[in-house]
Amino acid sequence: MAGESVPERPDLKEMGEEELWELINDNRHRLSLGVRPCVVIPYLRQARVLTEMDEDEILSSHNLTNRSMRTSHMMDLLRTQGRNGAVALLESLMIHYPTLYTQVTGRKPSTEPSRFSGLIKYSELTEYLIRAVTGMQDELREARCEAGRMSARCASLESEIQQVMEHEEKSRCLQLEYERMHRHLSSLQREVTQLKDEKCDLYVRYTAAIEEKSAVSTRLHDLNLQIYQLQTELQKAQTENAFQKRRSLRSLPLAEASQLQEEVRSLRCQIMKIEKLNPAHQDILAQDLAEAIDSQVELAGQLRCYREENEQLHKEKQEFLDQNESLSLQVQQLTLDCNMHQQKSNVFQNQMRDLQTERDQAYLSRNEAQSQIAAILAEKDILRSQMIELQERDFSVTVKHNKEWQRSKERGISWDCPLSKSEDSSFPGRHRLCRMDAVRSISVNSFTTECEDPLASSVRSGDVEPPSPQSLRRREGTLHEDSILETTETDDSSLEDFEILPTVVREDDSPARQRCAPRRTKNVYSLHKSSVPPFLVRSRPKAIRVNGRVVTIAFQGETLLNQIAVVGGNKTGVFVHEVTEGSSAHTVGITHGAQIVEVRYQQDQKAVKMVLEDSTLEEAQWALGQVTGLCHLSLRPRQDDYEALLQQLQQSEMSSGDSFYVRVNVTIPAGPKETLTVSCNDILHVTNTRPAATEDSWYANQVHPCQLLALHSGLVPNYYRAQRLLIGAIEEMNSQTCKSQKEGDAVDRKTVRIVSTGRQGRNPLWVSVENEKSKSTDSDVTSAPRSCLTLMPYSPVTPHFPPICRPVLLLPSILGRILDKKVASWQGFELCEPEIMSSSDYAACLQKSELLEECEQGGNCCYTLQSVEKVMKKGIHCVLPLGLDCVRRLHRAEIFPIIIFISQSPRSARKLKSKLQRLNCSEEHLLVCSRSEETLLDKLPCLYHHVTPDLWCDQTSLLTRLRTVIWEEQKKIVWVEPDLW
Repeated sequence: MAGESVPERPDLKEMGEEELWELINDNRHRLSLGVRPCVVIPYLRQARVLTEMDEDEILSSHNLTNRSMRTSHMMDLLRTQGRNGAVALLESLMIHYPTLYTQVTGRKPSTEPSRFSGLIKYSELTEYLIRAVTGMQDELREARCEAGRMSARCASLESEIQQVMEHEEKSRCLQLEYERMHRHLSSLQREVTQLKDEKCDLYVRYTAAIEEKSAVSTRLHDLNLQIYQLQTELQKAQTENAFQKRRSLRSLPLAEASQLQEEVRSLRCQIMKIEKLNPAHQDILAQDLAEAIDSQVELAGQLRCYREENEQLHKEKQEFLDQNESLSLQVQQLTLDCNMHQQKSNVFQNQMRDLQTERDQAYLSRNEAQSQIAAILAEKDILRSQMIELQERDFSVTVKHNKEWQRSKERGISWDCPLSKSEDSSFPGRHRLCRMDAVRSISVNSFTTECEDPLASSVRSGDVEPPSPQSLRRREGTLHEDSILETTETDDSSLEDFEILPTVVREDDSPARQRCAPRRTKNVYSLHKSSVPPFLVRSRPKAIRVNGRVVTIAFQGETLLNQIAVVGGNKTGVFVHEVTEGSSAHTVGITHGAQIVEVRYQQDQKAVKMVLEDSTLEEAQWALGQVTGLCHLSLRPRQDDYEALLQQLQQSEMSSGDSFYVRVNVTIPAGPKETLTVSCNDILHVTNTRPAATEDSWYANQVHPCQLLALHSGLVPNYYRAQRLLIGAIEEMNSQTCKSQKEGDAVDRKTVRIVSTGRQGRNPLWVSVENEKSKSTDSDVTSAPRSCLTLMPYSPVTPHFPPICRPVLLLPSILGRILDKKVASWQGFELCEPEIMSSSDYAACLQKSELLEECEQGGNCCYTLQSVEKVMKKGIHCVLPLGLDCVRRLHRAEIFPIIIFISQSPRSARKLKSKLQRLNCSEEHLLVCSRSEETLLDKLPCLYHHVTPDLWCDQTSLLTRLRTVIWEEQKKIVWVEPDLW
């Protein structure tokens, strides 16, 4: 191994500070590349060589862009701790990087207590090692689980990729076939176009040849005419010459005749020349004529070729027409198939509509049957009441008869009626009829079984004959047993639905019981409906109206916003305002006044659930606009709240049902009319997310800093438009050139506050969108990664009203250490003092998250929540000598400190030079601390006050300014952002 090749060095405990750091610096490059700060920092924190601020600086500093820089910066911070820093670093390497530890020190790692330097107690060291081992085991287990999940995910992705590749191969083949057909069609079209052009050229050339032929014919005709004229003139000349010749022969002498003959001879030669007509000119004419004939023959051949090509084009055209007809037939076939499927769909819809109509008719028939049953039961109740009255009369007559019989018996008079000797048995088991439960089935209980006669008929007999006395007794016992389970109602209206049941006296009961029976019966019959009876039996359950029930309706929700119109918001709830007649929503019975609680539908083969109970009007309209196909709409009837909302809207008491508060994270300049100008860190009360005549705006009010009152009202961009403005502002800031140092000293008003969230979804302010499949362990392919950040132009906030004096936190922390004691000396202020705790109390306080910060002295001296609350209970301000890390811990305990940040410049830092020297700090340290803590202020979930350097000139003016700021901040409302991660 590499560690075994390094020579054994002396024990670390025997080495001095310089030797240890020389050993570390010799291997600094290796440590920077191989050590992760997040792994060794917990041990270094436990050894108290790094503070929480050092940890935040190492892990969160923007100047440290990679792990090597962070590790190198961590070693620089440990160098300031001297020997303890070097020893703690090497011990952390021995625990977490044993191979690297061996390469650096030349010693084998060991977990024996004697090998550690004693910076951490043995118990704490053991606890840390156990936690480290447990953490490593957990990480290994999570890594294995993650590897299993990723392997399963990879398998599923591979199968999906295989399917996608198959589909892609098919689509590629289809695309290639389509491109081939398209290229073939394009080539045919180009050929047709080319043939058309050639045909046009041939027509042009043919026309030109015809014109040239006509010109040649005209020229030939002119030449023939000239030749005819010359021949005519020649004949005239010959005639005149012959005439002259005859005349001269007659009149002239011989000498003259010879002279004339010579002249004639010369004239003949001339005539011969004239007859030849200039051979050159004749040759030209002959050549032109031959060329004209040749061109005519050539044109005739070309015309023949063109005719053949035209016939071929006609054939191809006929083929294309045939293909077009076949394609038209296919289109008609597909159209017929589509129409057939559409007709089937229409038939199916008509059948569904008929089924719905039949269902409605069945419901109506059921309601009518129930009303008839209710009427029959009412008539039955009347007849039974009449029967009971007749029984009472019969009973009274029987009692009188028995009394008379007893008197006559005492007088010695005998009667023919075979009655019993005792008064108790004077009338056998004649009892009052009791109304049975007409709706609910009541099981026969133990009381009924005890009083049941085996020869009696069924308790629920359906015969048309009157029930027997035994059946009536069993019914009476059953109803008496059920009456114990019913709730007694004392009002007159509820007593009308109950019957008073007497106690049944059986013939085979004991004498004592028979003696008690008449008296109890008499007491029972003496009760009146206005008094509270001893026990009651409800004849049938009363209908109870439940206003809070939720009804889920399934219907076709295509273009759902065209079927229903909604009104309301996150404060009042979203209600159905209008329903389009003839739509699917109107068919299933949706009416106005119902609150929309939830909507479910399928999108891209995924089940989507949107809970609209607490959503804004903008969110609800967007959610309902996403519904496609079959949807399940959950409604809650709240007619009274809906009417109250409409009344408030009509009276202009409110513009909608929306009401929530946001913190602005970007300065929005003035825009068109009715646009509200807001600045970064302003608080807005949004009262309408969908104002009239606008699509991407909210109607909001600027909130007074001390009271929940509206200062200015107007339109502001909604979340998405404001997000675009935020991105544009960030791009504009990045494109601007850096100002000079002198201009940089001036503190401008903040225009952008970078707030990000890891909450997945389209809008972090929306709460409705919930993908049911996203709840499973396997993440969806289309879901956003967990590391995705979302810039938020608005942050939701909640108002808090601290009833007592708030603590005061002065920043930067270096300047706070100078001013804390000065501020604590004022009347009404007290400095928070640390507490010295035992190890057990320290561990308990650390477990309860009541530890705010540890003191620099070390040990178990810490600032706790109890020390802050102790000062606050006195009704005075608690001055916190702490850093920014305590703010979130105080917020979790409902303690909201006043945060004052005093920005620094080189000029203002020079004013505090003498104060800084007492703390062994320089001006550069103050400026670096101010810049580092200023970047963390925007991450706080609350507002803070910014004191610029131009507002004070010395320490006295600064303290005076701080007193004024604390007095103003105490009166303000505390706006706190929720945790969106």
